[in-house]
Amino acid sequence: MNAHPKVSFVSVTKTAVLGCVLAILIFNDANAAPCFDNPQRAYEYLLSQENAKTQAREQYTVNINRASEGELVSLNGIGSSKAQAIILYREMFGNFKTVGELAKVKGIGAKTVEKNRGRLSVQD
Repeated sequence: MNAHPKVSFVSVTKTAVLGCVLAILIFNDANAAPCFDNPQRAYEYLLSQENAKTQAREQYTVNINRASEGELVSLNGIGSSKAQAIILYREMFGNFKTVGELAKVKGIGAKTVEKNRGRLSVQD
C-alpha cells in the first residue's frame, strides 16, 4: 500500500483556482462598504450611494450620433429596443443634425426628447 496520497491534475487545479479567488477577495476588500452598527445608518449610506450614481448619470451628456446602446439606455424613457432603433436610424439616414430630429425615430416622441434635451447633444 502506498502511504502517499495521489495528487491529480484536478485537485491541483482546484487548489490553484481557490487560491486565486481568495486573492481577488482579499484585494477587493479594500473597496468594500463600511460596516454599520445599526440598520438605519446602513440604509442611509446605501441611499446616498444610489443618489450619487443617479446624479452622475443625469449629468452625463449623450452624443446621439456616437452613443452606444448602453449609453442611450441611460436616458429617460429609452429602453433597449428604442436604443437599437436610434442606432439603426443613424446607420440608415446618417447623423442627426439637431437633437429634435431624434423624434423622427419610431417609438420616440417629442415628450421623450424634451425630457432628455438637457442631456443630449449631436456633436462632441
